[in-house]
Amino acid sequence: MKKRHFLTKTFIFITLCFISIGLSIAQENNSISIGINHTIQSSILNQDRTIQIYVPDSYSDSTQEYPVLYILDGQWYFLSGVAVHTAMKTPRSIPEMIVVGINTSNPLRRRLFGDENKKFTNFLVNEVIHYIDSNYRTNNHRVVFGWESAAYYLSNLILQQSEIFDGVIITDGGYASEDKVKGFTSQKDVYLFMANSKKDIYYINSTDAFNKVLKDNAPQNLIWNYSLFNDEVHESLGHLALYKGLKYFYHNYNSPVFESIQQYIDLGGMNYLTNYFEKRSERFGMDKQIDNSTKDALIWLAWKRNNFKYFTHFMTEFEDVLTTQRYASAYWQNRFGQFYLKHNDYKNAIKYFKAGLTKYPNSQFEEKMQKGLINAKNGKID
Repeated sequence: MKKRHFLTKTFIFITLCFISIGLSIAQENNSISIGINHTIQSSILNQDRTIQIYVPDSYSDSTQEYPVLYILDGQWYFLSGVAVHTAMKTPRSIPEMIVVGINTSNPLRRRLFGDENKKFTNFLVNEVIHYIDSNYRTNNHRVVFGWESAAYYLSNLILQQSEIFDGVIITDGGYASEDKVKGFTSQKDVYLFMANSKKDIYYINSTDAFNKVLKDNAPQNLIWNYSLFNDEVHESLGHLALYKGLKYFYHNYNSPVFESIQQYIDLGGMNYLTNYFEKRSERFGMDKQIDNSTKDALIWLAWKRNNFKYFTHFMTEFEDVLTTQRYASAYWQNRFGQFYLKHNDYKNAIKYFKAGLTKYPNSQFEEKMQKGLINAKNGKID
């Protein structure tokens, strides 16, 4: 009887534990939402239209204005646009953006992107873009993405009304006549990125033809690129094109990265850097001075490539960056001291070893710096 009572109490205890665990797990299973759905009562299209709107995490805590990425066929590509944006903004490849998806199902999309394209443009500009600009903090940069039928629509729109968007990404389709290409005018640079695959047997010929028309006429202020991704098929390329297209449009948004000192030299060295940051400032309103990230990267590149000539050049040219918090450690004082010692620059080796030992006593590099200091004073390397 006692044994049965003990087993009952044990069973109840274990059951309560499982219930408690279950409740804890249930409390953690909160739903995740991405953006909102908004209904526009369109007087132009004479119907209700759904648009999806995503704002970046920083939106609610800031007063800044954001560029906008518009996704035609949002029913298929809105989530992809948000995912690509979120992945690329982390390493500062692109700025934080508002993402807007415009849902248009078949067969309506083919009609609106085709014979009724003027009506759709009216809706896009005067109802969708107007709503976003009126209700969200936007700046003057707009990029738009279109796949298949939407690619043909955007090919013509960008040539006829260049003021609407700063960048257009089209994939698996696209074409505009030579007359429209010749008629293109713009007071600003407009970027066009076209993508396709040889496996897209439906639309590759028209994209190739469009590419040829652009090559033959080279319209002024239209900066364009045509890329083939032959591992992709008609249904899959759109997601990759979104990534590649945003990367193309924001090609000079991030700090420049060099694979070698020779590449830095071939591009023009300091003149190239100065010009790069001035152009970046003109496009995005950023500081025109060379940023610390670039200075760090060039110092480290010369160090890792064992190029003492350019290491000393960058250490002198970018002397200001050495006073930042990044280098306030025994680690960097030792690194620099050892590198100077390796290349027989004993004066600078002594300078960094002394700084490391004085400013950061009892560090894990203490013994190495003391030994390096003795060797530098004696003018020798172990």
